[in-house]
Amino acid sequence: MSATSFQLAESKIGDNNYLGNDIFYPPNGRTGANVLLGTKTMIPIDGPVRENVGLLGSPAFEIPRMVDRDRDMNASVSEEMRRVRLRQKNKYNFVTAVLFLMSRWLSVFAALVLWTAALVGYDRFGVFALLAATAAITAAYLVFFVVIERASLHFGRLAPKIASIYDPYFWFHERHWKLSESPITGLFSGTPFRVLLLRALGMKVGVKVFDCSRSITERTLTQVGDYANLNEGCVLQAHSLEEGVFKSDHIRLGNGCSVGPGAFVHYGVTMGDHVVLDADSFLMKGEVLDAHTGWRGNPAKLARRHAASDAGDAQSVTETRDDMAIAAE
Repeated sequence: MSATSFQLAESKIGDNNYLGNDIFYPPNGRTGANVLLGTKTMIPIDGPVRENVGLLGSPAFEIPRMVDRDRDMNASVSEEMRRVRLRQKNKYNFVTAVLFLMSRWLSVFAALVLWTAALVGYDRFGVFALLAATAAITAAYLVFFVVIERASLHFGRLAPKIASIYDPYFWFHERHWKLSESPITGLFSGTPFRVLLLRALGMKVGVKVFDCSRSITERTLTQVGDYANLNEGCVLQAHSLEEGVFKSDHIRLGNGCSVGPGAFVHYGVTMGDHVVLDADSFLMKGEVLDAHTGWRGNPAKLARRHAASDAGDAQSVTETRDDMAIAAE
């Protein structure tokens, strides 16, 4: 679509492709069979057709289609074991579906009971009965879905893991995803109440944090320091799932960090104090960012260093200015 025209065309994706998060595949994408497209990869639209490789970044560059660790883990599961585990997984999925439907049904049932009580009392209390029902439903929803999410973790916390999708641990983690994606996860975005909700859900959050993020997938694996900013549409994803192998690790953001709009922070990342990740950047797994730095791009690279505000770093700033003055002379 442009300022003067609108056009539709087919997008053709080859066999055995794997598409990560935030992929926009254009009609003229130059990828063939057996290609792994990493998170936020820019699909090439010129040059040779890429096959049997992995692509990452913007612009895209080639990476191995599968790492040896994942290949070895997949090979360790025999065909007979796969069939056994798949039957077990179907039963596990059935229980998950029942739990999910029951949680939603109970929430609707509770809302109907409260609204019925409000209507019964309407003649006596008027609009105040409706206001009371609205407040009661909101409070009940918050408490109910907080308990559901915490119960999905057995009222504990997640720990970093590497597991096959045939491992029962992954099934447990996947059930947590299903039950934690509740109607309350998008509430209070950009308000002080958001921090209180995240804490209730088990996330470690500092004071005066601004959160307008799109998604924080594993809240008990994520830690955010004081005065941090999670801007519109950013994602903190403390896991990866590729080629049948699941991996998760902590995400730690220091005090005063800022994650730009549309930026993506992967698992195993540690950001020092006062780090800025620019808009639409992709911070890859396992990165450790020095304090008072700025990062940009896909994948994100060090773009700048900020002058620190504390007394200890002020001396280094003064020394830098002195060096510049000497150089100028």
